[in-house]
Amino acid sequence: MRVSIDRGLCQGHARCAALVPELFDIDDEGYGVVRPGCEHVPAGDLQALLAVDNCPEQAIKLGDAG
Repeated sequence: MRVSIDRGLCQGHARCAALVPELFDIDDEGYGVVRPGCEHVPAGDLQALLAVDNCPEQAIKLGDAG
């Protein structure tokens, strides 16, 4: 699965980076970003699902790796 953050939806709450720092970081402007090299996660990855479920703006997306 591919994990991404919709920059247009992210409001900079930083919950993703606080909950799953292995996958997410905060950029210089205070918005969540997927760490380089972490864009692909196994299907059903619990850490990625935790971040998706806790994003107040629903900016974190999981989709097909293709």
